[in-house]
This record gives sequence, structure tokens and C-alpha cells, in this order.
Amino acid sequence: MKRNPDNRDDNVEHLQNTIDGTVRNIRKANEAIRATSNEKTREELIAKNERRSEALDGLRHEIKDEADYQERK
Repeated sequence: MKRNPDNRDDNVEHLQNTIDGTVRNIRKANEAIRATSNEKTREELIAKNERRSEALDGLRHEIKDEADYQERK
């Protein structure tokens, strides 16, 4: 089986799309947090947003690494 070559040319774009989607999800969850009176749902959404925020930090670091790689290339 032939392996596909490692094509990193569009990694930054893919990572940015993931970041954009995550930010949208955080905003939607914040709206739901404000709208709900269910404490359990609120706590779950808050926890999920905390995990999303942590993921954003990692994604932003990956974008920087990829951009640095592209500049060196």
C-alpha cells in the first residue's frame, strides 16, 4: 500500500477552521448557559467550555508551530 506524502501546506487553514468552530461552540454554549435554569446542564456546559478553552490554547500553539515550519521551508 502506497502512503500519501505528508502535505502540511494547508494545516494552518485546517487548524484555523477548527479554532473558528470551537469559538462558535463556546459562544453558543454561553448563550445556553444564560438561557437555562437547569443547574446540571449549566455545570456541564461550563465544564465543556473550560475544556474547549484549553483546546484552543493547544490549537493556537499548533498554528504557531505550523507557521514557523512554513517560514523555514
